[in-house]
Amino acid sequence: MVKQALVAAPRSSPGPDLVATTPHDTTARLQSLDVFRGITIAAMLLVNNPGSWSHVYAPLQHAAWHGSTPTDLVFPFFLFIVGITTTYSLGGMMDRGVPRRTLLRKALVRAAIIFGLGLTLQGFPHYDLAHLRLLGVLQRIALSYLVAAAIVLSTPIRGQAAALPALLVGYWVLLVSVPVPGVGRGILEPDLNLANWIDLHVIGTNHLPGTWDPEGILSTLGAIATVLCGVLAGHWIRSTREVAPKVIRLMLAGGTGILIGLLWSQLFPINKSLWTGSYVAFTAGIACVILAGLYWLVDVRGRRRWTWPFLVFGTNAITAYWVSSLVAIVLDWIVIAGPGEEEARVLKTYLYDTVLASWLPPVPASLAYAIGYVLLWLVLLGILYRRRIFIRI
Repeated sequence: MVKQALVAAPRSSPGPDLVATTPHDTTARLQSLDVFRGITIAAMLLVNNPGSWSHVYAPLQHAAWHGSTPTDLVFPFFLFIVGITTTYSLGGMMDRGVPRRTLLRKALVRAAIIFGLGLTLQGFPHYDLAHLRLLGVLQRIALSYLVAAAIVLSTPIRGQAAALPALLVGYWVLLVSVPVPGVGRGILEPDLNLANWIDLHVIGTNHLPGTWDPEGILSTLGAIATVLCGVLAGHWIRSTREVAPKVIRLMLAGGTGILIGLLWSQLFPINKSLWTGSYVAFTAGIACVILAGLYWLVDVRGRRRWTWPFLVFGTNAITAYWVSSLVAIVLDWIVIAGPGEEEARVLKTYLYDTVLASWLPPVPASLAYAIGYVLLWLVLLGILYRRRIFIRI
C-alpha cells in the first residue's frame, strides 16, 4: 500500500503490567526510529554491494565464524527495529478495538508477503525451483516477525519478557546438548553443529550457499529473540515515564546486554551464522544504546537537520532493500560483450573496472563502488520522500 503522508505511529493503551503506557496519541511519530532504520538500511546496501567481493574493505566483511565485526551488527539492528514497530503497530490497533484474531491474520499476511518477496529475490531471474534457496534475509524477517507478533498478541508484557530468556536458553541447550549423528554434542564448528545438520536434512543441500545456511531453520530461534528485545524496548519507550528515565534505562539495558553477551560468549560464542544467545544479547545491547542516543538527540532535543538522508532510507526501508537488491542482481546478470569472447564482462564489473578500478587501488575502488551505490539509491528514494510516497507492507 502506498501512502502519501507519514502515518503517525500510535501509542498503545495501558498495559496489564510492567509499564503503564500513554493513551491514544496519533500525532507523534518516533522519528529517531526512522533514523535508526535508515542508518541500518544504508549500512545493508553498503555491505552488500562492494565493487569486487575479492577486495572488500575489512570492516565491511562478516566475521569468518565466531566473533563480530561492524557488519555483523546490521541485520540484528533491523530485527530489533522490527520488534519496536511491532509493539507500536499492534498496540495501536488493539487500542482501536481491532480483535486479536484480526491482527494475527494481518501479521500472517504481512509475513507471507515479505517471505514471498524474499523468494522472488532469491530465484531471480531464472527461478530454478530445484535449486531455489528457501530461506534468506527477508524470509528470516518474515518468520521472526510472525512469531514475535503471535507472542505479543497472546501474552501480556510479562509473558513477552519471559519468552525472551526461554528462547535464548532453550536454543543454547539444544545446540550444546543434542548430539549430532556421527559428530557428538556441543560442537559449534561450521559443518558439525546441530543447526547445520537440521538444515541439511530438512531443506537439503541444493539451495545452500555452502554446507550451512546463515539464515537457517534452528538459528531463527535466536532471530526471534532479537525481535523480542525490540518489542520490550518499544514498550519502555512508549511508557508514561519521563524522558530522562527512559533514556537512562535504555542505556543501562544496553550496557547490561553488551556485558551479558561478552560474558556468555565465553561459553556460547558470539556467532552471527548460528545467531547465538550471546550474539543476541551483545547486538541488542548495542542497539539499545544507539536508540537511546538517537531518541534523546532527535525526538527530545529536536536535532534533525542531519537526519534527512536516513529518513529517506528509513521511511521506505523494505522498498530500498528489495529494489536495490534486485537491481544489483541485474547488474551482475547483464553481459557486456567485448571485442573478443574472453573480454565479456557483466555490467557491474564493466562499470567497476571502467569508472573506478582503472585509477584506484582495488580495496578503495571496491569501497567507492559501494558508497556510490548507496548514494544512487539515496537520490532515487529521495524523489519518493519529497513526494511523500511511502510504500508500506
